[in-house]
Amino acid sequence: MTRDDYNRFCASLPSTTHVVQWGGADVWKVGGKVFAIGGWDDGGRLFVTFKCSEVAFDILKEQPGLRPAPYLASRGMKWIQRRTGESMDDAALKDYLRESHRLIAVKLPKKIRSELGLNQS
Repeated sequence: MTRDDYNRFCASLPSTTHVVQWGGADVWKVGGKVFAIGGWDDGGRLFVTFKCSEVAFDILKEQPGLRPAPYLASRGMKWIQRRTGESMDDAALKDYLRESHRLIAVKLPKKIRSELGLNQS
């Protein structure tokens, strides 16, 4: 997945906003809350960080090319960073990004979800 692919995909999810912060990372939010972070290593490889369920975190953190997200996971949050596509291809990454978006959106206050057209449970 390229940087453009990542940004296009995140932009396609409902009610998202994009900012560049934290050293040039492409940060995607829903309702003002982060659901995906795209950053790069010195070689220009895309690293994508996303929120996941506890079960997914326990499985993914042990897979090649994936790791608990620096900073976030060290604070007890269930965030994974995909460094390579070795165990997670781009289609699976998109599925996890959709789920990260959902996990963040569902925790937003009901009023904000309604204003954003995210009336899911």
